[in-house]
Amino acid sequence: MPDFSFSLTTFMVLAASLLDRLLGETKYFHPIVGFGKLAKRCEQRFNYPSAMDSHSQLRGLLCWCLLVLTPTLFISLVITQLNATLQLIAGCVVLYITIGGRSLQEHAERVRLDLESNNLPAARTHVSWLVSRETAQLDAQGVSKSCIESVLENGNYALFAPIFWFCILGPAGAILYRLANTLDAMWGYRTSRYINFGCAATLLDDALNYIHARLTALSYALVGHTRNALSCWQTQAPSMG
Repeated sequence: MPDFSFSLTTFMVLAASLLDRLLGETKYFHPIVGFGKLAKRCEQRFNYPSAMDSHSQLRGLLCWCLLVLTPTLFISLVITQLNATLQLIAGCVVLYITIGGRSLQEHAERVRLDLESNNLPAARTHVSWLVSRETAQLDAQGVSKSCIESVLENGNYALFAPIFWFCILGPAGAILYRLANTLDAMWGYRTSRYINFGCAATLLDDALNYIHARLTALSYALVGHTRNALSCWQTQAPSMG
């Protein structure tokens, strides 16, 4: 793992954030999109949801290790072979790829403009890009609420979390988290297809999110109506599982 000092880590976080702000997501091919396609093929090959299979959870765990740990270790090993300058550049690029602050803002802005122009069908369509729930029957208030909730939640997944793990483990941490979170988004459903195969992806993503999700919630509370936010957090968080 590259040995980055606090000042260099801070520089890379700022540089990657600036790249994200200026460039957003890559327009033609994003590595996470390619990873998602690979994960889909892996799941189709090794998940047998129609069969009474006692080894589904184990296969899900092995697929998670193959898809997450292998590229994480490989990329980390490659970066350690670079000189100091190239390590610095590689760290910035890796973190830039794993965060998505501008993309999240653009999605939310699109929904806001739809609502302001009273284009509810478009707002429903665009908010569906942010949430996994059914949006076809939402009214304007429901669309707005879903959009705000998704932005707050994905602020953790798309911004705070990769930066947190980057600060802890360097580029390997950002890669590890981003890939693990992607698999949870793909396999972490309580349906007959994924309830067993996706169990490892769900539990491991929960473990990776445990600390920084609470730090994210605390940061939201501190910049908002702090007392009310902390009260809601205390009363509502347990019911969210």
